[in-house]
Amino acid sequence: MADYHCPTISSSNVTYSTPYPLHSYLPYSNCSQSHTTFCLSLFGTYEPTSFKEANQIDCWQRPMKAELDALERNKTWSLVPLPPGKKVVNCKWVYRTKFRADGSIERYKARLVAKGFTQTEGIDFFDTFSPVVKLTTIRFLLSIAISYGWFLHQLDINNAFLNGDLDEKVYMRPPPGLLHSSANLFCKLHKSLYGLRQASRQWNANLTSVLLHFGFTQSSADHSLFVQKTPAAFTALLIYVDDIVIAGNNIQTIAHLKSYLNDHFHIKDLEELKYFLGLEVARSQRGLVINQRKYCLDIISDFGLTGCKPVSSLANPSIKLNATDGELVSNPTNFRKLIGKLLYLTHTRPDISFAVQQVSQFMTAPRTSHLQAALQILKYLKNAPGQGLFYPAHNPHRLQAFSDSDWASCSTTRKSVTGYCVFYGHCLISWKSKKQSTVSRSST
Repeated sequence: MADYHCPTISSSNVTYSTPYPLHSYLPYSNCSQSHTTFCLSLFGTYEPTSFKEANQIDCWQRPMKAELDALERNKTWSLVPLPPGKKVVNCKWVYRTKFRADGSIERYKARLVAKGFTQTEGIDFFDTFSPVVKLTTIRFLLSIAISYGWFLHQLDINNAFLNGDLDEKVYMRPPPGLLHSSANLFCKLHKSLYGLRQASRQWNANLTSVLLHFGFTQSSADHSLFVQKTPAAFTALLIYVDDIVIAGNNIQTIAHLKSYLNDHFHIKDLEELKYFLGLEVARSQRGLVINQRKYCLDIISDFGLTGCKPVSSLANPSIKLNATDGELVSNPTNFRKLIGKLLYLTHTRPDISFAVQQVSQFMTAPRTSHLQAALQILKYLKNAPGQGLFYPAHNPHRLQAFSDSDWASCSTTRKSVTGYCVFYGHCLISWKSKKQSTVSRSST
C-alpha cells in the first residue's frame, strides 16, 4: 500500500514531496464497500520475487512445501544422474496471492516453474501449440451474461499441468528448497510442469477430452470456449490454461459441473467472478464494469511515475513521430517492456489504442522522442487508472460495427491507419487501431 500512504519520493537523504499523490486519483465513492475492500486487498498485498526472500516468510514457506509435496506425490520426477550430453533445464518459484470475492486472502500460492526458454526444439519438445481464450471472447461472453442475468463463477485447477504426461526426456535442475542426498542428481521429469514448452498443450488436451465427455461442444471460432445447451440450462465455459470462467443460467448445473471437474482434477472454487487475467470485474444490478486498475497502477509504479503530474491528453497533436528524430535510448529493453504492458492494458482501455499503436512502431530502434511519447501515455493513465468498460444490464441484442481510416498518415511508409470497433448492443466488445499492410493509392 506504499502508493497510498507514502506520497513522497526519497533520494540521497533528500525527500521531495509531490503535489500529485496517486491516491488522489483513485476514487472509490461509486464502488460498493465489498468491491472497495477487494480492490484495496489487491493493491495492498506484497508478493516476493525470489526464493531467498520467500523462504524467510512463514506464509510463503508453507505453500512451497505443499507444492513440493504435491509434485512428489504425483511422481512428477525421479532423481537420477545426468546422462552424458544431456542439457539441464533450470527452474524458479513464482508467488501469487489468491483472493476471495469479499477481498479476504483465500490462500498464498507458490508455483514451481521450469525455464522453458532453455529447452531445445526437437530434443526437449516438439509440438507446443495450445489454444488460450481470446480477450474478445471474454468480453463478448461477459456482455451476454450481464444482458441475460446469468451467473458468473470462476475456478482454477490445482497443479493442472501435472495431469499431462510428458513424452520427451527432460532433465531439470532440482528446485530451491528440495532436500536431496547428492548434488550430482537431477530431476528427470515424467509429468508436465509449468513453463515447459509442451506442458500447456498436454494439459489442454486432457481437459478438452474431459469436457467433451461431459457433453460440452467446443467452439470452432475459439477453441477455448465450450458450450452446453440442454432443455433446462445453458452453460458456457472459458479456459485460459488452468483458470476457468463459467457462465450459465442454472446454478444447479454449474454446481454439478464443478463437482464433475473436481472428480477428475483438484479444483479451487473461487465462486463469483472478480479477478481474471488481470481484469477486475465489478457487478451490480445496473450492469458490469471491467477494468485493469491494479495492472495500470503497477505499470505507473514500475516506471517511476507514481508522483508525476497527470496530463489530460495522450499525445501532442503537433508532433509527428518518425524513426529518426532524437537519440537512441540507452536501454531499449525497458521501452519494449513498457510497450508490451501498454498493449495488454488496451484490452480494457480503447481510449489509448491509437496512441499505443503509434509508439509500438519503433520497438526495433526506439529513440528519446518515442520514449517521451510512451511516458506521456502513462501520465495520461494516472488521471483515471480505474477507467474501463461498462456493460449495462439492459442491453439490446444486436451487433454493430464501425470503421474508419486516415490516408497515408505514416511519413515513412505512407501507409494508412485503420480503426474499427464492434458493439454488442451498448457493450463495446472488440476494437483495433492498426497500420494497413499495403499503401493506398487514394482515400476511398
